[in-house]
Amino acid sequence: MRARTLLAAALLGLTGTLVPAVTAAATPTCADATAPLTVSEQRLALPKPQEVLLRSGFDRFGRLFTPSLCALPNARLATAAVRAQGRVLWEAAVARAQGRLPAGTLPVTDDRPLYWARLQLTKALRQWTPSFPLSAEARAGLIDTLERSSRGQDSIGYPGHVRRILVSGFDPFQLDLDIRRSNPSGAAALALDGTVIETAAGPARIETAVFPVLWDPFAAGVVERTFEPWLKRVDMFTTISQGRVGRFDVERYNGRWRGGFPDNDNISRTGVIPIPAGVPTVTPAPEFVPTTLPYAAIVAAPTGRFPVFDHTEVTEIPAGQTTPVVSPTGPTPDSVARAGGGGDYLSNEIAYRATLLRDALGLHIPGGHLHTPVLQFAADNTTELTDPTFETNQLDIINQVRAVLVVAAGASPASPSS
Repeated sequence: MRARTLLAAALLGLTGTLVPAVTAAATPTCADATAPLTVSEQRLALPKPQEVLLRSGFDRFGRLFTPSLCALPNARLATAAVRAQGRVLWEAAVARAQGRLPAGTLPVTDDRPLYWARLQLTKALRQWTPSFPLSAEARAGLIDTLERSSRGQDSIGYPGHVRRILVSGFDPFQLDLDIRRSNPSGAAALALDGTVIETAAGPARIETAVFPVLWDPFAAGVVERTFEPWLKRVDMFTTISQGRVGRFDVERYNGRWRGGFPDNDNISRTGVIPIPAGVPTVTPAPEFVPTTLPYAAIVAAPTGRFPVFDHTEVTEIPAGQTTPVVSPTGPTPDSVARAGGGGDYLSNEIAYRATLLRDALGLHIPGGHLHTPVLQFAADNTTELTDPTFETNQLDIINQVRAVLVVAAGASPASPSS
């Protein structure tokens, strides 16, 4: 474990060095159980999230973090401790996914322990009653700090002289339909973070981050805040999310429209994608932004068991018309976007934001969005957290993502006009 994460453990009482030691059975004395929680945090009380945490051993993060908050004496130490604790969680999830920590009785590549453990920590911060004044704004800042550090968003780095690849994944979503869900893009991000792949252009290091399935953090600039410091320094980037059953898709066009489907907090947002003030952008805002990933090379390569498609379909309102139509070959001149190739949800939105930022910065690097297959359980498994089919599918998707990155990083970028 890195020195800074050992410091984090000390600050939060996990080693008992800088604050009084806290036992796992300690009862927090500085928590207001009546403080309102988000919809996502409320799901923690359900049996399956608790089973994920117990079977992975990630229940230890919430069990120790909550009472340890009581020992924090001021806002300055709270900020440092929360940031470092988020880093501890991210590094533990990456280490688990890469076989360097015990996996418990869930798949080693599972992304669900990180998701539910993070929610334990944000819940604790939301209910914390510190010994010092803490405004609502300051509390929100602490939660944002924890979100960033526990998602790998503030720990991207590229030591050594190798090619650089930036990759993002997502949290599990649609949990009210099936609370057991995993997101293979998040699992891939954990499995690939900090790894080096061999490409036709030489070795390349992959750095990753995971994003929430929530509309409002996107509007606040979480994507641009994470990507902007690095896009000028990387050789390729791709955002990744779960897409269609049984196939990968390289999304050719990303659309400027939010379709309103409820997010993980059951919030809906409909309208054009809002770009936050203060970040580089293109004006006027384009309705569609194309990929520069080398889609022809990716589709042609034997990357795994799932077929890979160059997906060109969009939904648009053609120039001079008022009714949306599906255009199978991409946008027509002067049309208005109603869905990109990746739809009108947050998959499309992260791709639009990242590729728009690429163009705003004047970069000519491969960049775009990759949709993975839907991660499915065995047909007869309607209750269990895992099964052989689920584990095989998860591992095969991760391995194929890696193979796609090998191809993409070794090929020339596609022309935006192609």
